[in-house]
Amino acid sequence: MRLRASILICLVGLPGAVPLAAQVRARDLGIAPGIFAPGRYNAITDVAGVRVGQVTIDLGDSVHTGVTAILPHEGNAYLDRVPAAIHVGNGFGKLLGVTQVRELGELESPVLLTCTLCVWRVADATAQWLLARPGMAEVMSINPVVGETNDGQLNAIRSRQVGPDDVRRALESAATGAVLEGSVGAGRGTVAFGWKGGIGTASRVLPRALGGYTVGVLVQSNYGGVLQVLGVPVGKELGRYAFKDVVESERGDGSIMIVVATDAPLLDRNLGRLASRAIMGLARTGSSASNGSGDYVIAFSAAPSLRRPYRERRPAAPELANDEMSALFQAVVEATEEAIYNSLTMATPVATARGRVEPLPLDRLRDLLRKYGVSR
Repeated sequence: MRLRASILICLVGLPGAVPLAAQVRARDLGIAPGIFAPGRYNAITDVAGVRVGQVTIDLGDSVHTGVTAILPHEGNAYLDRVPAAIHVGNGFGKLLGVTQVRELGELESPVLLTCTLCVWRVADATAQWLLARPGMAEVMSINPVVGETNDGQLNAIRSRQVGPDDVRRALESAATGAVLEGSVGAGRGTVAFGWKGGIGTASRVLPRALGGYTVGVLVQSNYGGVLQVLGVPVGKELGRYAFKDVVESERGDGSIMIVVATDAPLLDRNLGRLASRAIMGLARTGSSASNGSGDYVIAFSAAPSLRRPYRERRPAAPELANDEMSALFQAVVEATEEAIYNSLTMATPVATARGRVEPLPLDRLRDLLRKYGVSR
């Protein structure tokens, strides 16, 4: 029997939490997309009540994977459901729970992210964890929402090492506050644009005159294309981009999971519109949503006024008017773009017996930003 060499439970909200290496967030490099200000943590947890928990799994020189859990509020997600929508940019993936969310327009579980071949194990463990919660004795149906990207380049993915204990620890460690980013949780073994990808997050807060609402985004980046940062052609300048040598193996394939949270009172229709705009933030980074890329956005509203208690017959449904959506669209584009940059700039190297993937070289990135007049 193989034993786990290490299991790192990546908590949020830990005093003095630091990155795993001398990486920095994109904003510290002068990369601040858009016009709206971020929240206190510049994270999805700036949306009141949203919590994140992560477990990172390293086993010898072959297993590098994990699980990331996003909880929509402080209570039981099944007993107090939230409005939700799912947008598919390109459907090459295994997103569990999508049809029921689309049909009912609500989320009844936390959102879990993991590796491709662990999706079903994570969903089963999530269902088990929810069934054991107080007040769930009569429940006979649960719709876990579990997304994935394929970390097989750095992870012995066929071993399917994410287990029930890992899922439980991610769920029970979930907290508000700062979120660890980079090569952690479900982003431990991911690769983006040929460099190390991972978990990234960001947020935007609208001015009070526009409602004062917060939009937070968390991504699991594992995709390709032609990387650009604030319009700077980083991939081309560094000689690493899709179709560079016009060979079949360089198509820019991969996947990204994008989770959007907001405290704006939105029902599923406008949450679907919000989710679709997150793809614009993805496009700004250089993705073309290739044939082999699974690009999914899960959006939910954490607004307490829109919670849907289990078996309630007539839930209240006040929501923003269509004309009030434009600023939220701008906010989600900006936050998605920055979250992706954070997943790259906060990533640390991961090595396996087959090789090692390095993070985006920040010194060269700084030089390019100066060369193109984006930062000093």
